[in-house]
Amino acid sequence: MFGDLLKRLTAHEPVTLPDADARLALGALLVRIARTDGDYAKVEIERIDRALMLRYDLTSSEAASLRAECEALEDEAPDTVRFTRAIKDAVEHADRLALVEAMWSIVMADGKRDDEEDSLMRMVVSLLGVTDQESHTARLRVTE
Repeated sequence: MFGDLLKRLTAHEPVTLPDADARLALGALLVRIARTDGDYAKVEIERIDRALMLRYDLTSSEAASLRAECEALEDEAPDTVRFTRAIKDAVEHADRLALVEAMWSIVMADGKRDDEEDSLMRMVVSLLGVTDQESHTARLRVTE
């Protein structure tokens, strides 16, 4: 279903993604973060929907529909390292910073940081080309 998008993301020569594809890729990474601890909780789903609504000026039903597509893409996406590196090459830095903030919001949705989530966040942030300081600042913005 998402074969063309995944081919573009993992091509040898990185390309900037059209907005619709970038939305899917970024949303799929949010889903991956939420699923990391094996508990894809309702509060995490709500945070993903809210992040999509705010980022892309969507209604709640539009965000839920986009999230469903992102869930399907996440199921088909390659391993996290290749997927995240592909997003880094295809998405502007400012959008990646906003993604990190949304990811922290999802990680913190249940009020605790699991070891699996922390580990994945450290790896993903680095692969996205976001500094530890930028990630820390993003985390503080969503927890204060």
